[in-house]
Amino acid sequence: MPDFELDGLSIKELKNLQAQVAKAIKTFEDRRRKDALSELEEKARELGFSLSELTGGALTRQRAGAAPKYANPDEPEQTWSGRGRKPHWFVEALAAGKTAEDLQI
Repeated sequence: MPDFELDGLSIKELKNLQAQVAKAIKTFEDRRRKDALSELEEKARELGFSLSELTGGALTRQRAGAAPKYANPDEPEQTWSGRGRKPHWFVEALAAGKTAEDLQI
């Protein structure tokens, strides 16, 4: 292990060294965690299971995209499912006096 003379370093150099050490520790821990996970997944596969089956972890499911409910009357290819933020064209149409029912597909 290298021998450091820390007393001669400035505060800037010490803080830089501290940041480098913190980063090195994080990457070391990440590598170890990744290696451990790979080993566990391999062992589970050898036994005919997935790791999530053995740990009781929830399986991630892909959510199907929602079907469009509204369309921009000026540009019908612009649609919105009614979920999430309202698109600008929808807000502008409402401000112009249209109702949500007017914009439904």
